[in-house]
Amino acid sequence: MKTARILIAALLIATNLIGHADNDALRHTTDVMCLLPDATALGVAIAKHDTQGLKQLGLSTATCLVVNYGLELCIKKDRPDGTGHHAFPSTHTAVAFNGSTFLMKRYGWKWGVPAYVVSSFVAWGRVKTDRHDWWDVLGGAAIGAGSAFIFTRPFVKNVDVTISPTTFGDRAYGMTAVIQF
Repeated sequence: MKTARILIAALLIATNLIGHADNDALRHTTDVMCLLPDATALGVAIAKHDTQGLKQLGLSTATCLVVNYGLELCIKKDRPDGTGHHAFPSTHTAVAFNGSTFLMKRYGWKWGVPAYVVSSFVAWGRVKTDRHDWWDVLGGAAIGAGSAFIFTRPFVKNVDVTISPTTFGDRAYGMTAVIQF
């Protein structure tokens, strides 16, 4: 939960700074903030010694990037601000929503909701600075979330269960179960 507070604090600080800055500051802020959900997901997985989660995060992020860049190469859509022709889909939004969806699905809403707030801010910022249209960020969000949904499973701590047959004298039989967690 402490990390969730850090994500919210970063968002509030960025929002306050942006209220007094121009579009360049907002664009640079979204350049950095799009990485926060994935960085948080990586940190949580490492802190929990969740090797399965690390694999799932790696697969979902790789899939997200391959699909996103593949579509950017095939679809030559100009940016609204005229700075290039790789507007659809939004890579920043895809990466942000990939990390948020991973956090939500793997570790629950306490991690996912603050990450989704950050991702939504990134999507809004990309549209606000004319780097993307709303359908560009919607496409990026769908790619990022979809990639995480495909590969991510909920986190369950390792539980060892041992079941063995037991006899109690000559006439009583049963089962003994030991659960270790």
